[in-house]
Order: sequence, then C-alpha cells, then structure tokens
Amino acid sequence: MKKSFKQWIGVSTTVVMAATVVAGCGNTSTKTEQATTAPSAAATANAKPFAGKTISLVTANHPWAEAIKPLLPDFEKETGIKVNVESFFEDQLTQKLTVQFTSGSATPDVFMYRPLQEGKLFYKNGWLQPLDEYAQKAKDYDFNDFSKSAIGSTTVDAKLAGIPIITEQEILYYRKDLLQKAGIAVPKTLEELTAAVKKLHDPKNEMYGFVARGQRSPLVTQVSSFLYSEGADFTTGEKASINTPEALKAFTTYGTLLKDYAPPGVLNMSWPQAFGIFAQGKVAFLTDANSLYQNATDPAKSKISDQVGFAVFPGGKAGSKPYSITSWGLAMNTKSANKDATWAFIQWATSKDIVLKTQQKGNPGARASVWDKPEGTTGFPAELIPIIKESAKTGVDHDRPTVISVGEARDAVGEIVQKVMTGETNLQPVADKANQALQTIMDKDKTR
Repeated sequence: MKKSFKQWIGVSTTVVMAATVVAGCGNTSTKTEQATTAPSAAATANAKPFAGKTISLVTANHPWAEAIKPLLPDFEKETGIKVNVESFFEDQLTQKLTVQFTSGSATPDVFMYRPLQEGKLFYKNGWLQPLDEYAQKAKDYDFNDFSKSAIGSTTVDAKLAGIPIITEQEILYYRKDLLQKAGIAVPKTLEELTAAVKKLHDPKNEMYGFVARGQRSPLVTQVSSFLYSEGADFTTGEKASINTPEALKAFTTYGTLLKDYAPPGVLNMSWPQAFGIFAQGKVAFLTDANSLYQNATDPAKSKISDQVGFAVFPGGKAGSKPYSITSWGLAMNTKSANKDATWAFIQWATSKDIVLKTQQKGNPGARASVWDKPEGTTGFPAELIPIIKESAKTGVDHDRPTVISVGEARDAVGEIVQKVMTGETNLQPVADKANQALQTIMDKDKTR
C-alpha cells in the first residue's frame, strides 16, 4: 500500500541536525534540535505534522520551478505547511540570496542554487545547512538512489550542502543524414570525431564540421569533458593542473576543432549561438549539454529537427568521461527558524514520486530509479535516454574548477583555449601562466 507523505517523513523520529557551519569560516558547532514527541496512532493518522508552519521558497525562473508549483497544494494539504514562493531570474536570484544571507536573514528557508557556481562560496560563508543527517536518516527516502556524480556536485568539504534537482551531462550531437550519406560511423573516440569533422567540413557550401562554445568563460564547462577524457583535470589535490601534457592535449583538440572547422565568429559564441547555427543545418557536430537538446530538436527552432542524433561523449586516452553534474539543487538556510519543516519540503520535492512528476515535464533529475521507469522518461527523446543513463554512470561531478572565485578561474582556463583558437603554437608558457593564476585563486580560498 502506498504511504502518504506524512507517514514517511518520520514525524515520530528524532531529527539530529548535522554540524552547523559558523558563518565566515569552516569551523563547526553541533546543534541538536528537540526530538518530536511520538503521537498516538490515531493522532498520526489524522494530524498534519507541521500544521500552522510557513516556509519561504525562492526559485529561479526555471522549468523545474514551474513544474513544482502546481504540486504544492498537495504538499500543503498533507503536511499543514504553507509554502510562500518567490521566483527570480538567475543573476537576480544570486544577488538576492547574497544580500539576504549577508545580513543574517532567516529567510528564505529553502532555495534553488547552482552548486558548482556558488555552492562553495555559500557554504564557506556558513549559509548552507549541511543535510547529511537529514538525508541519511529520512524514512523511505532512499538517498543512495541519487547518482554519485550528482551528489558529488552538491558536496563541499565532505558535507552534503544541497540536494540535486536538475542534472546535465555533455554529449555529442550530430547530423544523422550527413553521416549516413558519407558512410561515417558515429564517433566513439576524439580521434574518430576529428576525422569525421574533417571529412564533413565544407565551408564553400556553408557546411562546417564542428561547433561548440568559443567564448572564454562559457567554453570552460564544455572543454572539461575533453580534459577528463584525456586523463586530466583542472586541479589535482591542492594543486592547479591545467598545464600538464594531458591538459594541453585536451585544450589543443577543442581549440583546433573550433579554429579549423567551426563557423565564422565562434570566438564570440556561447551555447545559444552554437545551437542556433547547428539548428540552421550548417554544422555536422556539436558538443554541449544534453539539457539543451530542444534547441536542436524542436521544429519551431530547428530546420534539421528530424535529423539530430545523440551520442555519448567521445573517449580520449582515459575513455569517455563527460561531466555529469547537478546544475541546480535545493538548499536550506542555516539560519532558518523552521528547519524540520524545511527538510520536509526538500524531502518531498526530491522524493521518487515528485522527481517522477517533474522529470515527466522535461526536468532531468538525479534519481536512477526514475530513469529506469518508462514513465520517467516520457519527457525526453527515446534515443537520448540511454545516452543520459550511460553518461551519468561514467561522468565527472564538476564541469569547472571547484573554487570560490569561479569567474576568475574560468577566465584563466578559457584563455588557454582561445590562444589555440587564434593560432598560438607555443602553448606551454600560456598554460603555465594560467596554471599559476588558478593556483593563486586556490590558495586564496584557503584564507577565506
């Protein structure tokens, strides 16, 4: 028999809070909340566990938020919790959260955030409540159902800083018709990709072999899969490592594909421009996030919507290692006055049943069990499902340097690739300089 939410949130169990981060440093102090008195069986069956409680939820203007809002009345009815919702554009959201948390505000109680963009800063400042104890002890929550890479994205200093709600991986998009006509198999390695790109590149007829993000900062997330697949990473332990032979090979491959086989103006392209020209039917291959697939497959946006193929990111020396990340998560304000009620919401919103419903609306979640259900994949093209599942298994949990000053770090990395794109042949000095810049950023993090 299916349990109602109020039965499985464990209202009669003791909730032990995880260590609360002291604002402004990595030190912790232990805080244990009062155990909830176990009600009688009759009371449990009829009472709303959090009757009269109100929590504030702040979201981005994002499809996940639009999918969750119609479901809130059911949550409120089951628990007695009133959820007040505010939504903002991404940059406005970060600004609002920063201002409120800096002032020590107890609201919002729960909020959407970008773990790899601001997670480390928010956690180091003491704004994110660690959720380890909540998640591990939650009744019937099945925390182990979340993909390892997705949880890796929301983990800071070995603490669970948030729960994944939106995931994405880098994949290969390609033109089925062009490959079929040329007798080219779908590339499984970066060498095969390069060979196929060369063969299909025909700029005289406005057909280009490859496109991807070329802007200095935006390209960093997409070159990351090239980096990992060659056996490299942005950092190794406490050291920056973007000047190793493996890293240089990855940057050179990506930069050369864009320099020699991309459409004009690629230096100024982020994902909208890259997808735009691919959708116009002028490019054979594109590497980017799977979450953006509708920009290529929607007939209203794409001239080649019925000819778009999907493939696992091509392998390098280390095999196929695309990023597989949490792009959006839910987090709890450390200063929330309603932590139990806030966790009840997070637990509900990221439960198997609700992830199924939000995923059916095209929001790629982090629960393996939902991806394994046919009804959990109805919001995605059938050909894309196995690509997503395979990428989640082999993927890496970050797509940029995991530092506080993310923007500075991305600029340092992106500079190397853009030098390749503009014809620089002596790359080692460029990489050494960028590596030192990244190391300085990492060292600065330690003093915050």
